[in-house]
Amino acid sequence: MTLEKLQELKEKSRPVLEERLKEEDNTEVKDGNFILKGDYYRKQTRIALRNCEIIRPESIEEYIALDGYTALGKMLTEMKPEDVINTMVESNLRGRGGAGFPAGRKWAEAFKYDSDKKYVICNADEGDPGAFMDRSILEGDPHSVLEGMAIAGYAIGADQGFIYVRAEYPLAVKRLKEAIEQAKEYGLLGNNILGTDFNFDIELRLGAGAFVCGEGTALMESIEGRRGMPRTKIYRTAQKGLWQKPTVINNVETLANVPVIFQRGVDWFRGIGTEKSPGTKVFALVGKVKNAGLVEVPMGMPLREIVFDIGGGVADDKAIKAVQTGGPSGGCIPVELLDTPVDFESLAKIGSIMGSGGMVVMDETDCMVDIARFFLDFTVDESCGKCVPCREGTKRMLELLQKVTSGEGTIEDIARMESLAETISSASLCGLGQTAANPVTSTLHYFREEFEAHVKDKKCPAGACQALLEYYITDKCIGCTKCARNCPASCIDGKVKERHIIDIDRCIKCGNCASVCPVGAVIKR
Repeated sequence: MTLEKLQELKEKSRPVLEERLKEEDNTEVKDGNFILKGDYYRKQTRIALRNCEIIRPESIEEYIALDGYTALGKMLTEMKPEDVINTMVESNLRGRGGAGFPAGRKWAEAFKYDSDKKYVICNADEGDPGAFMDRSILEGDPHSVLEGMAIAGYAIGADQGFIYVRAEYPLAVKRLKEAIEQAKEYGLLGNNILGTDFNFDIELRLGAGAFVCGEGTALMESIEGRRGMPRTKIYRTAQKGLWQKPTVINNVETLANVPVIFQRGVDWFRGIGTEKSPGTKVFALVGKVKNAGLVEVPMGMPLREIVFDIGGGVADDKAIKAVQTGGPSGGCIPVELLDTPVDFESLAKIGSIMGSGGMVVMDETDCMVDIARFFLDFTVDESCGKCVPCREGTKRMLELLQKVTSGEGTIEDIARMESLAETISSASLCGLGQTAANPVTSTLHYFREEFEAHVKDKKCPAGACQALLEYYITDKCIGCTKCARNCPASCIDGKVKERHIIDIDRCIKCGNCASVCPVGAVIKR
């Protein structure tokens, strides 16, 4: 394959793709590009997801029809590695895996070290509960990631790339294998790519589903054949990474952005988003929202706009209580801060993080103490156990949270949690431990009154903590006896057409009475 043949293939494939899209009628053309139709996509700007649900992921021809591999071709024939890195630095594309470190600076660091071998790693170990951004890109547009990796390889002088992807994503693995084979067949991976002297190959490495392997050094340990546990960071990965060689690690979404920056230019890219956080971010909008799914929006769009204008608002028209961003290491943002722009700096200021892009909407029935317990439970399970602050500290903190949600907590337990959070954050070895306390500290900061209600009044204001709630029959009761007839504990008494009463000492809090009551007379309090 040469650049000329790539151009010929593009011209031949484009009309075929256009004809198919015309028949399916789920896309429209805007500024010369295909975009998906529908209100859900109206306020979105799709860069990383630009080809998802538009091209067929099994077809390299359809990817090429939409300018696929032209950025790589342009680079290999017109640009030196230093020029590629300078373009990336100017674009200020920040890593979409969570930390937001500028990709160009990472590449420049790896470029400056002389070595007989360098590596590019694509971190596809996406393990946040409810997050599926990277998996969707791999399943819907695998070639954009391969092209991004090849560009990174050319820039830093690497000839080998690895994609570390979870084995529990079988479709993503299948699509990646097919895409790598196709790219090799077309001379877009392997030796003498596009007729130049640039060689670059990509291998898959399947992870077993450990959350800690999303951390860069743990991921490299796993690729090298050892147990995935973080290393003490003496050197930067760009200097000594995989097998002690200079290595660049970018996540899936970051790499999917790379080809477009070279196709459409730095000025175009920086014209989207904010000055310090240009471009877009993909979020997995889930939880108590009407239209759950992936959304890709310009950086800086307020949370309220994402939840209400794109997500359609809260399900069942309940009141929104908070939005949790950043996955299990993120923070809970209260409703009064919903107008906060979503970018790295703004979220950090209010105690949350961008993370890899999880966005969970919570309504008035969610207990924030229980939410903190849920995320910490996940972190405790996923801690690799290497360092004491994370291994022991998170367990002790979880025990305190369980004590509070079961109605046995004391006001002193809140102070203990705050002290533990400070120690865990400052003394843990890797990012998993350093951010593990975020859900606890952010909920304590914004929803402290809920913690105090649990320990002082022994009440759960949201009526979510089973041990603290009680069922109560109000004046709305019409005496139909349905609740009494369906109570498994036989703890409801009352005559026909008279208000019934629950014996709270015998009640097992199953909620069956509330679900069968035809007039909504049974409430939790």
